[in-house]
Amino acid sequence: MLKLIISFSLLFITVCCLAQNKLTGKIIDNNTKEPIEYVVVSVTEGKCVLTDKLGNFELTVPAYSNVITISSIGYLFQKIQITDSTKHLIIQLKRGPVDLSEVLITSHSNNISFHTVGNLDLNLRPVNSAQDLLRLVPGLFTAQHMGGGKAEQIFLRGFDADHGTDVNISVDGIPVNMVSHAHGQGYADMHFIIPETITQYDFGKGPYYTGYGDFTTAGYVNYTTADVLEKNLVKIEGGQFNDARIVAAINLLSNKAKLNGQNAYIAGDANYFDGPFDFAEHFSRLNLFGKYTTRLGDNNKLTISASTFSTQWRASGEIPERAVAPGTIGFDTAGNKLILNAPPIIDRFGTIDSLQGGYSSRTNAIVKLTSSLKNNFTLENELYYTYYNFHLHVNSTFFAEDSINGDAFRQREERNLFGYNGKLTNRKYWDNNTLTSVAGLSARIDQTNNSEFSNTIDQNTVIKYNQLGNISEDNFSAYLDETLEKGKWLLNLGSRVDYFYFSYADKLNSQLPSRSNVIASLKLNIQYTVNSTLQLYLKSGKGFHSNDARAVIFNNGLKTMPAAYGADLGFMWKPLPRLLINPAIWYLYLEQEFVYSDDGTVEPGDRTRRIGLDVSVRYQLTDWLFADANVNFANPRDAELPNGQNHLALAPTFTSTGGLDFKLKNGFNGAISYRYLHKRAGNANYSLTADGYFVSDLTLNYTQKKYELGMAVENLFNAKWNEFEAEEVTRMKGESQPVDQMSFTPGTPFFAKLKLAVFF
Repeated sequence: MLKLIISFSLLFITVCCLAQNKLTGKIIDNNTKEPIEYVVVSVTEGKCVLTDKLGNFELTVPAYSNVITISSIGYLFQKIQITDSTKHLIIQLKRGPVDLSEVLITSHSNNISFHTVGNLDLNLRPVNSAQDLLRLVPGLFTAQHMGGGKAEQIFLRGFDADHGTDVNISVDGIPVNMVSHAHGQGYADMHFIIPETITQYDFGKGPYYTGYGDFTTAGYVNYTTADVLEKNLVKIEGGQFNDARIVAAINLLSNKAKLNGQNAYIAGDANYFDGPFDFAEHFSRLNLFGKYTTRLGDNNKLTISASTFSTQWRASGEIPERAVAPGTIGFDTAGNKLILNAPPIIDRFGTIDSLQGGYSSRTNAIVKLTSSLKNNFTLENELYYTYYNFHLHVNSTFFAEDSINGDAFRQREERNLFGYNGKLTNRKYWDNNTLTSVAGLSARIDQTNNSEFSNTIDQNTVIKYNQLGNISEDNFSAYLDETLEKGKWLLNLGSRVDYFYFSYADKLNSQLPSRSNVIASLKLNIQYTVNSTLQLYLKSGKGFHSNDARAVIFNNGLKTMPAAYGADLGFMWKPLPRLLINPAIWYLYLEQEFVYSDDGTVEPGDRTRRIGLDVSVRYQLTDWLFADANVNFANPRDAELPNGQNHLALAPTFTSTGGLDFKLKNGFNGAISYRYLHKRAGNANYSLTADGYFVSDLTLNYTQKKYELGMAVENLFNAKWNEFEAEEVTRMKGESQPVDQMSFTPGTPFFAKLKLAVFF
């Protein structure tokens, strides 16, 4: 009997093994012939895999299945018949309408839910600016308060992240955040991006992602430019406030070259804008971008890209509340409450100091080689270089410090940035289980010359140099990441080590010794896919944000690399075929908050903690009508101060965005959207308040194969709102003493513009 059981078992195993077909393939875009990542390849019983960066997949197909399905957002759904003799497929996907019913909840990739939401939004809502790109991230808000040329202020998950201190931003693997920047740590100016060249983006909230290091506390955002244009483009835009923009993007190689794996294009973007201010901004910007890709043999892809950008502007700057409205609240230098009833001296769009503004430039070069090796190994090697220049003139306090010459100051720097990113990825398959192993190395070397903060009378006359010197900052990192996908479970474990070296050649004082530090970060993420409509996940990990090199060298009580510890508990749910819901509760503890003043210097903050709830909903009402909503709650607090005194200034507590998008078959498309930011504390004890706002935008387009006509309206209902607010101690001419009060930059009123785009 025992022999019979053993013989039957061996026969059963043999039959099962023979009854499975190992299928491999590659999925590419029908038009561009470029590989497509994150395509879902499925068989029966929910078994599926995702394509990698090179569009490759491997799937074990049971003998009783003779059909595989292919789905990806923005592409037509496909069913493909296979036979026992089918071993390798080359599948071309055609662009098509977005259909949420084809979005599958799979057991793969611990960040695929965010990628799904991001890809969906990018397909439905085209973007025309760096602000638009950032606002694609659910719960992320931006503010511009210095004439359009500075990096946007970023708010996410209860963080006033300044200009990027707690949000890691990259484009094609090159970092956007600038360490030890003259205006603030992590300064992330995205204006060198031409939005029309962005084909996808992904994001993650929290410090849970092994491949992202410095500044990844509130989260990260990564943008990818197109390797090849779907079509050539020339676009002209114009509107109120002397707004003018022209964009062109042209493929340089023939279709024959495309079939041989070669692609090249150039893009340019020129922009001018005066803004709604009484003192015209004269904002101008010029962007140029070029990219070349080619196959080197069957298994290698070489990508070379270069860009250059320059901008200049002048700014009305921030305005104290009392300058435009009597009866506002302020405090004197002793902390006594004041009711300020002086008559207004300017209107909301006026200016007090007209010598504010600046100019900036950035040039980038990237070389990347992606190689498909034997045994399911993929190797990526990337070298990059950036030359950067920055000049800024600001006066937010007027005569509070210097009652004679005023408080105007100048910040500037010149930077060379060198970097390397390397990543080796391996996928091991058995049955329908997958182990994905990633090993990464990176190096970043920042050489900043003449980093300056000085008080000036005008833009050129220096009264006093407060800081002047050369900064050297190096960051070397290594990480290992293992992801096991077994049945309905996904387990991701990652470990990362970062080494920093800081050196500052002070031109005003004696040389101080250099410093270095090392930080290790662990990540653990668990995911359970109940079925094709419900997935649960737990994310946890440690991250960090580095400090400014000068603060590290001066050793003034600031930690070198304060750690962040966080966790997310959430789920992805499709209760209906065209309804996608993603809620998550989260917690984040930060060892030290960085508090920045207007002059870019850093004050040592306390330990902080944040707890919150994020909810994102995407619903397709009909074949042509889509709805989305994001609701975000946060409770940000100083962990070392008593209740009532422990608010974090400007940290958002409740935000919401959403809208309706439509795409008709006759070419009409558009959207109406809103963004809501609730009022929040202006200082630690909430005696000052930063006002909230509700703003709606409208876009209407008529799109045909060869052209597009469109209209966009910002602030459709002409709401009176403040784009930026902050506590400032200011003194205007004629005032006897400084006043502690909220200052603001007004938000744009009703602003309409038209566009004409030609495709060829």
